[in-house]
Amino acid sequence: MIDAAALHRATLTLDSHIDIPWPHSPDPFGPTMRHVDMPKMAAGGLDVGCFAAFVPQGPRTPADCADATARAFAMLTTIRGMGASRLGLTARVCSTAGEIEAAKQDGVLAVVPAIENGHAIGQDLGLIARFRALGVIYITITHNGHNLLSDSANPRRDLGDSETLHGGLSPLGREAVAEMNRVGILVDISHMSRQAMLQAVQLSRAPVVATHSCASALCDHPRNLDDMQLDALRDTEGLVQITAMPPFLRPKGRADDTGVAAFCDHVDYVVKRIGLAHCGISSDFDGGGAIKGWRDASESPNITAELVRRGYGHAEIAALWGGNFLRVMRAAERVKEDVLF
Repeated sequence: MIDAAALHRATLTLDSHIDIPWPHSPDPFGPTMRHVDMPKMAAGGLDVGCFAAFVPQGPRTPADCADATARAFAMLTTIRGMGASRLGLTARVCSTAGEIEAAKQDGVLAVVPAIENGHAIGQDLGLIARFRALGVIYITITHNGHNLLSDSANPRRDLGDSETLHGGLSPLGREAVAEMNRVGILVDISHMSRQAMLQAVQLSRAPVVATHSCASALCDHPRNLDDMQLDALRDTEGLVQITAMPPFLRPKGRADDTGVAAFCDHVDYVVKRIGLAHCGISSDFDGGGAIKGWRDASESPNITAELVRRGYGHAEIAALWGGNFLRVMRAAERVKEDVLF
């Protein structure tokens, strides 16, 4: 018999995609209506949160790109400000796998910066190194709507998008992937079109990660990955982080009763299809994610309990909850070192 609660406390737990409210972001150390704040992370034994500076897609104009860049820098300032000690809790900003592991060992929460939507880059690839200098560990290449880097899985008709703009990655997007490899930023393929995702998998020298996606075989949604995409991740040592977004977990009309069992169904599917090493856990909290049994960070032990119920052991759960994500982080760090030396 496995004590799920004790196992959860002993495991390094990492949620790879959390949004922050913007522009009015309440004190993360105080009682908030957020799905994730420091007290909820501590209560739920969630050790590490990857907090995304989300930039909505707008017109692909120099002015709108400049606004997106400014918003990304402002949001990163707020995210980095979450690294503090207040009310008996300490959070530390971390940007490498080693720093995350040290935070767990020291008993402090880890705040990991990220960017959602390469629209923040515009046409200035020099921004990628500046973002990395602020601790950004991944950039989600697109969001809803094509940008200058890539086609999206969800074209925006209101922005004049056709089904495809670039035929996958644009030439600038290919350069952006190379630059992200150079500076040690993970390529996040969530939100990318199928064609763009498969191109990114082949181009990237480091494994790519879908930080918040699910399996199309269980729920046919444009944001989910089909079997060929999952196989491509396996073949390149990549990773998909199953996410607690009801429409991605259950078909339309069945999403209202979605809970931890449906979430773990997707974990099971990916593990059986491409192997345990290529699957992980994310919530998309404060960006629309929340399911019965995992409505906020304080309920994170319920995911562990369901995995234990399904027969996963300590080592397997540790891999799903953070070990696999740290593996791809280290791979990106090694690629950066290879480029430099």
